Amino acid sequence: MREREPAVPGPAADEEWIRIGELSRRVGVTVHVIRAWERRYGIPEPTRTKGGFRLYSSADEARLRAMCQLVAEGQAPARAAVVVRDDPPASSPAAPETDSSEIAPALTAALERFDEDGAQRLLDRAFATRSQDSAIRDIVLPCLRSIGDFWEEGRVTVAQEHFATALLRGRLLGLTRGWSSGTGPRALLACPPGERHDLGLLCLGLTLRNKGWRITFLGADTPLEAVSEAATALRPDLVVLAGTATHMRGLGLVLAQLQLPALALAGPGATPELARQAGAAYLEGDPVHAATLAAALP
Repeated sequence: MREREPAVPGPAADEEWIRIGELSRRVGVTVHVIRAWERRYGIPEPTRTKGGFRLYSSADEARLRAMCQLVAEGQAPARAAVVVRDDPPASSPAAPETDSSEIAPALTAALERFDEDGAQRLLDRAFATRSQDSAIRDIVLPCLRSIGDFWEEGRVTVAQEHFATALLRGRLLGLTRGWSSGTGPRALLACPPGERHDLGLLCLGLTLRNKGWRITFLGADTPLEAVSEAATALRPDLVVLAGTATHMRGLGLVLAQLQLPALALAGPGATPELARQAGAAYLEGDPVHAATLAAALP
């Protein structure tokens, strides 16, 4: 849930005003980039309250999306800003989605050839023209699966796989700022001991955040005792443990003994049987689908 925003005085009070963290989440670019473009190019143009809060309108969101799209198509930010100012887009909370069958393979190919700039431009395009959940589900996750499959088949090297994972993880982490704030239910997310692949869990957390949850992310390779300690301290509404079969196997009875509150298991290593042993809910499917199931838990 978005944190409460200061009231906007004056005749524009009926406009939906959002803070910079929410704008970043909706458009898919980092707060740092938004502030830099605002300072250098005047886009977006926030309204300030008497208390000094920056607030952004639907028109600001539409202009920022349009600028991201132009940059993704290869224009320099300074030129993109001029175009958007001269021909402002209609205010709209959402942008038309592009064909994922085009972007996902192109992103995979860019990562295979260590093309950081090309990969970032494609991600800019994906997040500028799709909702965040859609960009994750239809672009990021298929790319991750392709890279993983290619590595298992020997078609990409360890270096290529690490490069791809690091770039995608960095991009997604840029969207997590402020995801623990607000007043919604809290989810505590962790990978079991030895599990170093936390990108799926990161995607699950972003999707839950988009559904109004607050996220506490412990990430990869977390001792179960540490998960239990955090759960005791935070009293979350949900604890999600996610990992591959190698690191989830055999944890059912151990988790049952820990008696973690509102526990759910996710990831390729989670099974209905393991969840039953642990006394946990089973979140099947990809991280976006798993987050939808998690949000619907009583």
